[in-house]
Amino acid sequence: MTSTNAVHVLGIGGSLREGSQSERALRIALGGAAEAGVTTELIPGPELVLPFYDTALAERHERAVRLVEAIRRADGIIVVSPGYHGALSGLVKNALDYVEDLRDDDRPYLDGRAVGLAAVAFGWQAAVTTLDQLRTITHALRGWATPLGGSINSAETKFDEAGGASDEKSVRTLRLIGSQVAEFALSRAGHQ
Repeated sequence: MTSTNAVHVLGIGGSLREGSQSERALRIALGGAAEAGVTTELIPGPELVLPFYDTALAERHERAVRLVEAIRRADGIIVVSPGYHGALSGLVKNALDYVEDLRDDDRPYLDGRAVGLAAVAFGWQAAVTTLDQLRTITHALRGWATPLGGSINSAETKFDEAGGASDEKSVRTLRLIGSQVAEFALSRAGHQ
C-alpha cells in the first residue's frame, strides 16, 4: 500500500507507436480504474524502451528507475500488450522483467496487487495466447490477475482518439478490468 491514503493504479503497455491500439485500450482500462475512485498513472510503450533486463547489472537507466519506482508505489497494475506472432511484445516482456528489482522489497514483486490484463492483436489467436502469457507472468510475479481479462481482435475492433472503440463490448470489458483492479486495491486499503 502506498504511504499516502490515495490508492494508485499504474498502467503499463502499448507499443512503440504513440497512440497505438494497445495504448488506447490501456487508457480505457485506466479510465475504468479512475471512475472507481483511484489515482492513475500511465507508462506507455515509447517510455518502455529500456536496456535488456540484466540481474548482473546494478546500474539502471533512468527510464528503468522510473518504471520500477512506479511499480513499487502502485497498489494495482494494468498491463496491455500487443500480440506479435502469437506472443506478448518484447517491449512489454522486458518491462515486466524489471519487476525482479522488487524482489527484496517488503512487498516483493507484485505481491498483494491486482493486475488487470489485456491483449490487442490482429486476430483472435494472438490475442488469446498473449493474454494467457500475461496471466502466467503475473502469477509468476505473485500478482493477482483480475477475474476478467481482455482479448481484443484489432481486425474487428478499432480504438479511436476520443477514448472509444468501434465495439462497445470491448470498451465495457476494458473499463471493467480497470474497475476490478481499483476495487481490489481499495478493498485491501480498507483492511490494512
